[in-house]
Amino acid sequence: MHGTITSVSSSDVHEFSKSPLACIQLLAGLGVEGDAHSGVLVQHRSRVAANPNQPNLRQVHLMHAELHDELQAKGFAVMAGQLGENITTRGIALLELPKGTRLYLGPEAIVEITGLRNPCPQIENFMPKLLAAVLDQDEHGNIVRKAGIMGIVLASGEVKPDDAIRLELPALPHLPLERV
Repeated sequence: MHGTITSVSSSDVHEFSKSPLACIQLLAGLGVEGDAHSGVLVQHRSRVAANPNQPNLRQVHLMHAELHDELQAKGFAVMAGQLGENITTRGIALLELPKGTRLYLGPEAIVEITGLRNPCPQIENFMPKLLAAVLDQDEHGNIVRKAGIMGIVLASGEVKPDDAIRLELPALPHLPLERV
């Protein structure tokens, strides 16, 4: 399965949306260079409040452009980076990937998927009724979180729009993504 990067975004301050850029630099073990969520230890404020010494499993936030399409069809004017993602993709069913999948982004960078982004109330503050739109239920009544996936950077490299994405699935058995 192959895909494409459609947008890259970053913000050096803790705010909900990130600004689209021409390129971002991924740093092994840290995340997006200059991004407020970059670091070896957790940087998300809610996670820091719970335990500031836990590893940062949320170094990079990836979101599928197909979610933007879905939200726009429902009347939400959402653009790349506005939901806090660093990398917007197209052509890969990110939410269906197993934990530990490796994404090869551009010529050098590698990100390992750690889990699902748990959409927070900030989404509702950004745009009323959007939180409900990024949540769903499966056939068993379980919550489906559609607000992207999180990962850690295994190999540094520059990432930009139109870069190819190649993925490598982990060894069996595949573990489903859970919120991180």
